[in-house]
Amino acid sequence: MMQNSKIYRYIAIAAIGISFTACSLPGVVQKTESNAVPAAYSTNGTQQDTINSAKLKWKQYFTDPDLVTLIDTALINNQELNITLQEIEISKNEIRARKGEYLPFIGLRAGADATKASRNTTQGALEHNIDIVPGKENGEPLQNYMIGAYASWEADIWGKLHNAKKAAVSRYLSTVEGKNFMVTNLIAEISDSYYELLALDNQLAIVKQNIEIQSNALEIVKLQKESTRVTELAVKRFEAQVLNTKSLQYDIQQKITEAENHLNYLVGRYPQPIKRNTQPFVDIVPNAASTGIPSQLLANRPDIRQAELDLAAAKLDVKVAKARFYPSLSISAGVGYQAFNASYIVKPQSLLYTIAGDLAAPLINRNAIKATYYSANSKQIQAIYNYERVILNAYVEVANQVAKISNLSKSYDFKSQEVQALTRSIDISNDLFMSARADYMEVLLTQRDALDSKFDLIETKLQQMNASVNVYRALGGGAN
Repeated sequence: MMQNSKIYRYIAIAAIGISFTACSLPGVVQKTESNAVPAAYSTNGTQQDTINSAKLKWKQYFTDPDLVTLIDTALINNQELNITLQEIEISKNEIRARKGEYLPFIGLRAGADATKASRNTTQGALEHNIDIVPGKENGEPLQNYMIGAYASWEADIWGKLHNAKKAAVSRYLSTVEGKNFMVTNLIAEISDSYYELLALDNQLAIVKQNIEIQSNALEIVKLQKESTRVTELAVKRFEAQVLNTKSLQYDIQQKITEAENHLNYLVGRYPQPIKRNTQPFVDIVPNAASTGIPSQLLANRPDIRQAELDLAAAKLDVKVAKARFYPSLSISAGVGYQAFNASYIVKPQSLLYTIAGDLAAPLINRNAIKATYYSANSKQIQAIYNYERVILNAYVEVANQVAKISNLSKSYDFKSQEVQALTRSIDISNDLFMSARADYMEVLLTQRDALDSKFDLIETKLQQMNASVNVYRALGGGAN
């Protein structure tokens, strides 16, 4: 009775310890995430319809066949994208690992050994004086053979292992959304680079056209010098203008080479000529994007979905860390045969089995568990801030591009009128110069201004094309 009372007392002490462990959890900061967004992208708050270009497949949004070919190739060969695909596989393996933790672990074991115990020890004296086989002295060294199966299992009472597996699933899905976000950005970067290349082609064509115009003007000035209508100074200024423009074409050719090489890098191949559209760049019409309503960003933007999944995983990590304060129940068992002679290994007398249960809970020196719990909660709050930051950033990106499209449209109209006016002024200045009603500096400045205005027009058109690409990316288009 005395022995049983001691056992009961130990059990009571253990129960009190477990209760204390479960009830005295440390307090943490609580925060709830917010995914509220304004009703519209415009500052005047005008309600928009729900038609959204992000729902379009990227091949429906980008229709240039040469651009489509580049994007198709990049989605197969781009090295960074392929690296991300391997990260997805790594996350998938993490799910398998977590799932295996809350399933029973079963294995097989076989072994053999030989032991020569000293006769001056308890074990050696027993082996020498007790015959395992009656009438036959024990052999030395004494052999031991064993074969059997064993199993261990931690009962997931508090959902610790199950929540760890769910967190791994969320992180796997997060890597998938990360890949989708990379695809969105890759498509946008290739499109931007492609339109930049078209713009450079057109700038080069304008430069070559201006070289011809300026060269003709130079010949006229030389003739006028021979007739003493102008001085050598005028000839040299026109000649310098031609040389400057000829130098400019090589700067543009270098930019074309770099733009082609960058596109080839994105496509995942070594430098080679890029097949591209040859129509005048200013004649290309940007895609008209429908932005829908801001709340659609939550479903369409891969980076928002990724941040949401990371937040879900962080919340599960807190539950896992919290479960470490509670007692854990582990069960282990084994069955097999063990004998000193291999010929006896399968006899009934050689059968052995074991089963054990272990209930354990932290009671003293829980600092490591507390630190893990505090860190998990801090990471959860960090994930909340990141989720809200990503939503805010997505909204601002779309709002900026919407405003940019509107402003660039108006700017392009004025730039077009400027180019038309300056182009006409070249002929006017030449006629006035020939009739001695304008000096050569007016002709040079007019030609320079006309060239700059044409470059500005192409630059504005490029910004329009980039805005069309970027609003599609900002809305979440391309990942579908």
